Amino acid sequence: MFVGRERELGSLNKRYGSDKFEFAVIYGRRRVGKTTLINEFVKDKECILYAATETNAKQNLADLSRSIYSVSNELEDFEGTFSDFGKAFEAVFKVAKKRRIVFVIDEYPYLAACEKGIASILQILIDRDHGDSKLFLILCGSSMSFMENQVMGYQSPLYGRRTCQYKILPFDFFEAKKYYSRFQGEDLALIYGITGGIPLYMSLMDEKMSVEGNIKENFLTANAYLYEEPTNLIKQECRDASQYNSIISAIAQGASRFSEICSRTGVETALLTSYLNRLIGLGIIRKEIPYGAENSRKPLYLLEDSMFRFWYRFVQDNASAINRGMADLVYKKIAPQLPDFMGGVFEEICKQYLWKLLIRGESAVEFTDIGRWWGNDPRDKKQVEIDIMGTAGNETALFGECKWKNEKTDLSVLEKLVNRSGIFSYVRRHYYLFSKSGFTKACEEKAAGMGNVTLITYEEMIGLE
Repeated sequence: MFVGRERELGSLNKRYGSDKFEFAVIYGRRRVGKTTLINEFVKDKECILYAATETNAKQNLADLSRSIYSVSNELEDFEGTFSDFGKAFEAVFKVAKKRRIVFVIDEYPYLAACEKGIASILQILIDRDHGDSKLFLILCGSSMSFMENQVMGYQSPLYGRRTCQYKILPFDFFEAKKYYSRFQGEDLALIYGITGGIPLYMSLMDEKMSVEGNIKENFLTANAYLYEEPTNLIKQECRDASQYNSIISAIAQGASRFSEICSRTGVETALLTSYLNRLIGLGIIRKEIPYGAENSRKPLYLLEDSMFRFWYRFVQDNASAINRGMADLVYKKIAPQLPDFMGGVFEEICKQYLWKLLIRGESAVEFTDIGRWWGNDPRDKKQVEIDIMGTAGNETALFGECKWKNEKTDLSVLEKLVNRSGIFSYVRRHYYLFSKSGFTKACEEKAAGMGNVTLITYEEMIGLE
């Protein structure tokens, strides 16, 4: 069942209808649904679909040759393997002079790794034939840093040749909500949190079971797909898997600053920088600086994927018990910690909600970006945080606080947010309070009296279409 990606699919089909040369770059982290999107796009089109493998050039050339030959009716005299990649690509461009054809190279970084001149070969053919070609070329890859630098980057031979690019991201909460028909209320947020909005992981969740049942079935059972998924991904993408795992584990356990990660893992400074950049390129972690800061000497390193956060926090340390079939005992241990885990997930959902409001023209502040802010409060000389901050020009800002708790959010939360906003000198301010369980009467009365406060419950958020 294909769900979502309407915007990307619509754009691809519109470009396909141009009947002229198109070159699309599709990239995003593993399991995010890139190949599923491509398969949906080409299902009713003539297509040469080739997936590169992490092997040598000879094997990849043989696989590519078979893919080309199996589709083209104009190569009846061809047998075996093309003599080189240039000849193989030239055959595809030749066929595309006569009719519309989609040529997909999936896992392109694998091909580029075994055949160093592949980008230059494509560049020469594109420059020569794009004017009278009906080819729709798609390069797809999971290494985001490679696709951004080696395909779309200024130094790449392919720079300036693409006609469009699509960075495929995990589903946001509101997209994930459309995927399920039975999960309701708080369960939707929990399922979104433990899957990270990754389509493949979402498909493993059984709506006939409770969230507890799904966690036990998919994470706390030794033969389950997700039980070893993060470590399998790291082994697939990184040579020194043990070092990468230690870094991810340290971040998941709260070591967010470079010095903290270095201390916990014992990895040398120069190597740690390299490892962190690799994990950022894979979309597993992100480097974050306070909102509005152009640069920061003390950035935070956080896990981008909430499924990874869940796994490294709750599954890894309980592996021995899980391997002994003690899923019930392990779940009883982690259940009290789930609200704390969901705090970060809820912050992301709140940010997504604000973007939805902005797109619909319903945001109190027409911000250009939003993010988390942390730093020193010079009035009290202590470190403070603001969950969400966004600005519109130099005079207007929004400030937000997110509470995923079972009790109603009290007036003190609003007062603290107002106080912390005083660190900044914006003339106009609007405050957003998000709460899982609603608000106390005192908080509601104060918000109404101020006139620049919006109180939003999770129930209201989940009802947004």
